[in-house]
Amino acid sequence: MIILSIFFFITAILYSSVGFGGGSTYLALMLIWDFPYYIFPVIALFCNIIVVSGNSINYLRSGNINLKLLTPYLVGSIPFAFFGASISIEKDLFEILLFFVLMIAGIFLFIESKFFNKDEFKIKKISNLLSIFIGSIIGFISGIVGIGGGIFLSPILFLMKAGYPKHITAAASLFILINSIFGVAGQLTKDIVFDEFFNFWPLFLCVFIGGQIGNFLNIKFLSNKTLALITSLLVIFVAIRMGIRLIP
Repeated sequence: MIILSIFFFITAILYSSVGFGGGSTYLALMLIWDFPYYIFPVIALFCNIIVVSGNSINYLRSGNINLKLLTPYLVGSIPFAFFGASISIEKDLFEILLFFVLMIAGIFLFIESKFFNKDEFKIKKISNLLSIFIGSIIGFISGIVGIGGGIFLSPILFLMKAGYPKHITAAASLFILINSIFGVAGQLTKDIVFDEFFNFWPLFLCVFIGGQIGNFLNIKFLSNKTLALITSLLVIFVAIRMGIRLIP
């Protein structure tokens, strides 16, 4: 548990520094450590909530939350995140899905890092219908796997030039927080033994501390571009590690 807690701590630092929670990597780490399959989606989502809560509060205080940008995606994602989380799938299928989620997310995040610190960033108008559809797809995938979905939303918003970088980063954090809450609610519809949940309190403590450090790094030291690049490489590395695990 000590080594895993250290990995959770590092993950929380890196992900929170770019406004994410780290749910996808927490899941992969727990798979590698052979955690009980029925418990770790809830642990990952709860860690997400712990990490992005601080970021979301800071973004709200700074006035960077653009509700006009975020709301259509939440309208689409919330019901599907709950529905997806309520679906039970076999562990083998889950591992394959998580591998693809991690690899795609890592590539998306790598692409996103190229958009930070650009001098010119022209905003394009995205229809609410398209935004709701995108949100529903992200919400459903996130619900099934057990992540917040911001690691998909943020790069997509950057690629579509749907908002300014500070608004996109803030929107991703709040998106993760709300999706994770409804993901936990969906998980509650399953037959999950929560007596074991609190046995993993060291992980929760580590991601809380790591999340605070990551948020501080984001504000004070490293650039968003550098942090996004580091995080994308971490995600891709974990995806490759999972892919090797899947080879018979």
